[in-house]
Amino acid sequence: MKYTKSIISGLIVIVILVVGFFSTTTVASGNRGVLLQLGAVKPTIFTEGFHFKIPFIQTVQLIEVRVQKEESTQTAASRDLQMVTAKVAVNYSVDPEAVNKLYQEIGLDYRSRIVDPAIAESLKAITAQYTAEELISKRPEVSAQVKDMLGKKLTKYFMILEDINIKEFAFSEEFNKAIESKQTAEQNALRAQRDLERIKIEAEQKIAQAGAEAEALRLKKQEVTAELIQLKQIEVQEKALEKWDGHLPTVTGGATPFIDLDSLKNNNAN
Repeated sequence: MKYTKSIISGLIVIVILVVGFFSTTTVASGNRGVLLQLGAVKPTIFTEGFHFKIPFIQTVQLIEVRVQKEESTQTAASRDLQMVTAKVAVNYSVDPEAVNKLYQEIGLDYRSRIVDPAIAESLKAITAQYTAEELISKRPEVSAQVKDMLGKKLTKYFMILEDINIKEFAFSEEFNKAIESKQTAEQNALRAQRDLERIKIEAEQKIAQAGAEAEALRLKKQEVTAELIQLKQIEVQEKALEKWDGHLPTVTGGATPFIDLDSLKNNNAN
């Protein structure tokens, strides 16, 4: 009898423990719990921590709400029909307030069903609006437009776009060679333009210098007067007198000959 009571008591304890175990659940950090009752999604969302539920009738499905990263390589076409390959990194998260709707309408494979296709569609739609060269020169603008479109797509499916980064655009080898040739031609044209401007400036400087020299010569000619010529002759004679040793030359040329002093002395003696 006592043995039977002990068994019954033991069973009751076990049942209580089992019921107690299945009556509680714990939601780990960075997750939310979707409450399911006999398979049906309930409006209640369990936050992080300890919770009670009806054993054997209610279950809890955990869904991560931390920021998740998706990296992929996408192929698209530019407006000028150049094939472009882009490496895209997307950071997104599940809306913590709508995990029950996400689970009910999409399920746990939302990454492959929603995120990846949305990235590809957004990138293709935006790159088709730009030429290949614009995709290179306007990459921040392209990224912003892709982010805006992708954000709207993910919001429709209870997800939040945190950030997007287009790491690079890669084009065909033929296009890269064409771009390189164009850049080389532009550089050569710019160099030729600079040389032409330099030659033009140098020519203008020479013309200005020649004009200045001609003007200076003209002014000098205007300054030459009869008085100036006479003054210059006086200066020359003064310099000649400073160098004279007191003896006059016996023979001179020019319009005014010098006097022969020796002949003059002999004549005076006679």
